Amino acid sequence: MSKRIDDKKETIKRVLKYIKPYWLYVAGSLLFAAISVTLTLYILSLIGDAIDCMVGVGKVDFAGLIHILKLMVTVIAAIGIFQWLMNMCNNKIVYNVIKDMRKDAFKKIQILPLKYIDQHSYGEIVSRVIADVDQLADGLLMGFTQLFSGVITIIGTLIFMFYESAAIAVVVVCLTPLSLFVASFIARRTYKMFQSQSEIRGEQTAFIDEMIGNQKVVQAFGHEKEAVNTFEEINNRLEKSSLYAIFFSSITNPATRFINGLVYTGVGITGAIAVINGSLTVGVLAAFLNYANQYTKPFNEISGVVTELQNALACAKRILELIDEEPQNPDLQNAKELAAVSGEVTLDNVEFSYTSDKKLIEKLNLTAKPGQKIAIVGPTGCGKTTIINLLMRFYETDGGKIRVDGNDIKEVTRKSLRTNYGMVLQDTWLKSGTVRDNIRMGKPDAADEEIVAAAKAARAHNFIKRMQRGYDTEITENGEGLSQGEKQLLCIARVMLSLPPMLILDEATSSIDTRTEIKIQEAFMMMMKGRTSFIIAHRLSTIQDADIILVMRDGHIIEQGKHEALLEKHGFYYELYNSQFVREII
Repeated sequence: MSKRIDDKKETIKRVLKYIKPYWLYVAGSLLFAAISVTLTLYILSLIGDAIDCMVGVGKVDFAGLIHILKLMVTVIAAIGIFQWLMNMCNNKIVYNVIKDMRKDAFKKIQILPLKYIDQHSYGEIVSRVIADVDQLADGLLMGFTQLFSGVITIIGTLIFMFYESAAIAVVVVCLTPLSLFVASFIARRTYKMFQSQSEIRGEQTAFIDEMIGNQKVVQAFGHEKEAVNTFEEINNRLEKSSLYAIFFSSITNPATRFINGLVYTGVGITGAIAVINGSLTVGVLAAFLNYANQYTKPFNEISGVVTELQNALACAKRILELIDEEPQNPDLQNAKELAAVSGEVTLDNVEFSYTSDKKLIEKLNLTAKPGQKIAIVGPTGCGKTTIINLLMRFYETDGGKIRVDGNDIKEVTRKSLRTNYGMVLQDTWLKSGTVRDNIRMGKPDAADEEIVAAAKAARAHNFIKRMQRGYDTEITENGEGLSQGEKQLLCIARVMLSLPPMLILDEATSSIDTRTEIKIQEAFMMMMKGRTSFIIAHRLSTIQDADIILVMRDGHIIEQGKHEALLEKHGFYYELYNSQFVREII
């Protein structure tokens, strides 16, 4: 299960840690915000002075007015430059923070135990790394752009107002807490709503990813209507959650605007009385009204920022939970590097279960001598593929030991262990790139002659040459334009090239026609000579020449031996073989 970050303050602290390395940009943003705000407030003072230069008929001070206008143009140009510099700093902060978070999240995905990937949908993980981080970026950018300048504007405006008239400034300060109270009251209640919205959005992304990735299966089983109904149910929950979050967050702006109107009214009435009494000029009153407007404006912006930050923090929490997930157990500090492996594999009282309440493999013992072919057969769910996962250390055993050449695999590096295995699975895996790149994935320094030889051995050379650019043909990770059999031949060629001392073949020819399969089997026989091979097969006719056939049921090896000896026992293998043989005849 995912770790939960229950405290919003903890989330903020974690985000601030990501911001800390870029404190110079933060300081620059604050400095440029302070300068641009100060100059903006100075403009308001100049407007007041300009009004005083033309109070009364025939009393216009044109020389003073022109001087003020020139000064205003210069200050406005300076404001534009400093705001541009502030935005540059803000963009540097936000996109560097987002880059670091995505990098940490992707690094964590690479070292997460396979259990986490199995328990979480791909779409939900993608949603955290892409959509949630984008939402966080939007919130941070708005926060740095408007929050800094807003706070500085409030402080600067108060200083200017107290300088001009302390009495009117006190009126403004007394009404301000109402605006802060309203914004805080609503923000506290919208955080959970945005958190729920973010979680449902992740669920929706996961469902869409699953349906698109398995569209053929959906259509083949006529599951379209059920898929649409499920999507509508998720979409309706997202709509409801979003409406609540957006509705309550949207109350903030009009509520603070109402209070800001009260502040403006208070300044106008108090200032008008001061003008009548002669303690203020009309220009100063005009400047004060502009100050009041400038003072209250950030509260509207900050209330919007606070609302957006609730959404950003909810998204940050999800991405941080992924980053905080427990990684797979690291290699031991003194872990060995497997080298010159002969291929002796021993399983000694191995125990394993995916969940603690359901036992799968118990007291499993097996010894594979170098160069032996070990076939593993049995009904679905008996633990065949699980053994492969344990051999490769994709999962850790709950008990017992697995040894390679006498070395406990927990005491060797994962990389050196897996480098000594070659896998060809029923599920193919390709990457975006050329055919050549896909074949030499396990041996990056392979020469072109080696690649062609491996492709010929895998019986893939002919179809590759028929492609538009041969070995330089670009293919996608989905292998669009290739049949399932052709994709599997490329995977086989990949293993043919690297030829490690141990092989794992999990229904490696399941998607290949019978004629090609015969040729592939010949290539496999050559490849398996002198190499320890573990073969998972459903078609028992393909493993009759195996040195040892392990018959599994419910996580236990119930029979083992050669094909003929197992048939003579008239046991479970005999039943499997004959039931399959009867089906093939029928």
